[in-house]
Amino acid sequence: MGMIANRWSDTEAEAYAARAGDDPADRDLALRVYTSRLIGQNPDLVMHGGGNTSVKVTRPDLFGTPQQVLHVKGSGWDLDTILAPGLPGVRLAPLHDLRQLDALSDEQMINVQRQNLLDSSAPNPSVETLLHAYLPHKFVDHTHATAFLVLANLPDAEAVARQIFGNRLAIVPYIMPGFQLSKAAAQAFEANPDVEGLLLLNHGHFAFGDTARQSYERIVSHTNELAAHLGMDRETRLGQRDPLAHTDPLPLLRGILADRAGPDAPMPVLDLRNGPAVMEFLDRPDVADLSTRGVASPDHVIRTKGIPVVITADHLALGHDGIAAAIDDFTTRYTAYFTRQNARVGGTRTMLPPLPNLAWIHGIGIVGIGPNAKSAAIAADIGEQNLRVRAVAEDAGGFRPIAENDLFDMEYWSLEQAKLGKGTPPALTSRVVMITGGAGAIGLATARAFAARGAQILLVDRDTAALESALETLGTGHRAIALDVTETGSARAAMQCAIETFGGLDILVSNAGAALTGALLDLPEADLRAAFELNFFAHHRFATAAAALLRTQNRGGQILFNISKQAVNPGRNFGAYGLPKATTMFLMRQLALELGEFGIRVNGVNADRIRSGLLTDDFIDRRATARGTDAAGYMAGNLLRREVQADHVAHAFVALALAERTTAHVMTVDGGNIEAALR
Repeated sequence: MGMIANRWSDTEAEAYAARAGDDPADRDLALRVYTSRLIGQNPDLVMHGGGNTSVKVTRPDLFGTPQQVLHVKGSGWDLDTILAPGLPGVRLAPLHDLRQLDALSDEQMINVQRQNLLDSSAPNPSVETLLHAYLPHKFVDHTHATAFLVLANLPDAEAVARQIFGNRLAIVPYIMPGFQLSKAAAQAFEANPDVEGLLLLNHGHFAFGDTARQSYERIVSHTNELAAHLGMDRETRLGQRDPLAHTDPLPLLRGILADRAGPDAPMPVLDLRNGPAVMEFLDRPDVADLSTRGVASPDHVIRTKGIPVVITADHLALGHDGIAAAIDDFTTRYTAYFTRQNARVGGTRTMLPPLPNLAWIHGIGIVGIGPNAKSAAIAADIGEQNLRVRAVAEDAGGFRPIAENDLFDMEYWSLEQAKLGKGTPPALTSRVVMITGGAGAIGLATARAFAARGAQILLVDRDTAALESALETLGTGHRAIALDVTETGSARAAMQCAIETFGGLDILVSNAGAALTGALLDLPEADLRAAFELNFFAHHRFATAAAALLRTQNRGGQILFNISKQAVNPGRNFGAYGLPKATTMFLMRQLALELGEFGIRVNGVNADRIRSGLLTDDFIDRRATARGTDAAGYMAGNLLRREVQADHVAHAFVALALAERTTAHVMTVDGGNIEAALR
């Protein structure tokens, strides 16, 4: 079997077509969706919005007149999850009419494409729509396969392609995507109409066919023929992350990047990759030279910038100052690159933040850098693929991607920048939030509340099954670690997980706890000590470990405690719970006193009567009976006469997180209980 498995299934294909109904155009579109997904689900073919696919069908207009329609991948859709709406239909004849023009601006091209959409609300068709239109085949596929990126960046790419494929691929010189590339590709095809595909130098691969299966299988077979020639007999393994013995560089890097971005800038999220292939690459003697060569595919530049920041062993030996020097050197070089290139294009561009999106760190790994886990992961994925392309290409004759002028034109191309999205990010974007007891009622509600505001969540709980279920409700980009917060080393393990997963920490919600009931006079000392272990010492361990990590990052942060109204308003037979909670409230105030000078805020929430692992239905029924009421009356036994729910506690934690000038504060969430009021 080759590097790429042929995953076509007659059964699956027929199921897609059957669900589309009897209309031939809809069935063709369904098969287009099916093979697009097969392509998109293999990172060695395309990654993260890369590539595009199309199908040409006949559909009647409003008057019943048949018209040729091109369904092509739309902006904002990824091939691995694409649905029919992600392949907007465009009237084909007006696109063909454009070919007679000598020039067509990007804005004009996009305008004409939008004018000819069947659905005016559909997304913008791909910037390579015209290329798909000018090829006569019914199905057309475009990929950035790892093997083809190696070939496309070789100095003798055309000769190697001829050696492998003979005349089965037409060769297209590098031109930025758009009108001129579309015309050049069409001319290359028309010079040899028997070709099965195109090699776009420094760019990627096209294949086409009369059926979805034929086009897809040509993508697979071409890629495997090339991979065999290059000795690439395995898939690119993405996402490998082995435990690190030395993690200080990551939180230092995170804090320095934020410091260089501005006094109020949030710290970025980091995504570490340090599998064997990455570490082997970083040990190459030519790694410094390879770091300066650009990117494997031009569109990668918007995700990773043209070069990574290289942090050497010498930088690491100097700690903070060494890493800062590497970042400052990158900024100086990027600014100089922008200045000379902007002068070349008439000074019309505005510089993007001159900070890296990808780091190569000797002895540590490569690190994707972004405002959230998704963007950091995209940078890391592309970075990993780029390492393999660079290594294989360099050893096969040389890695020679596009030159600086072309790289700048792509990086500052408005159509590429549009892929990054606009708008104001959620208030807690980039914040990494660790929540202990994260799979419980209050913990999970808190996780959802923070995630809804853009935060990345690390759940800590001892219940593995509950953690898995909790992560499903949160969606992608969040993580969990199963451990017992009372065990020695648990706090250190949790902080290590935060560093290796996201690069560090911004907010700790120290929430885990449990109530032990019984009169103190009857309570064994061992039980009281166990209650203190969970309800005080675990809070202390996690808070002090988090404080140390926050100080390493040197960008402030916050520690939030779930305390309890028991801390100020003891209840009968709740001494084993109230005593450690009262101590935890004093811990909160003491830490606020000690950590304020470092910009670390420490606050807490005092909640009461929340349905959770502490207050089960049986417990509520017993308490209600003891007070001569029912469960609803007991839960609403406050000044507002309303039950307080886990979501209300969660919103209090978020409110404290957003209160940038508040520390040493306890927010009460109990519906009103004068006896528990602090002031």
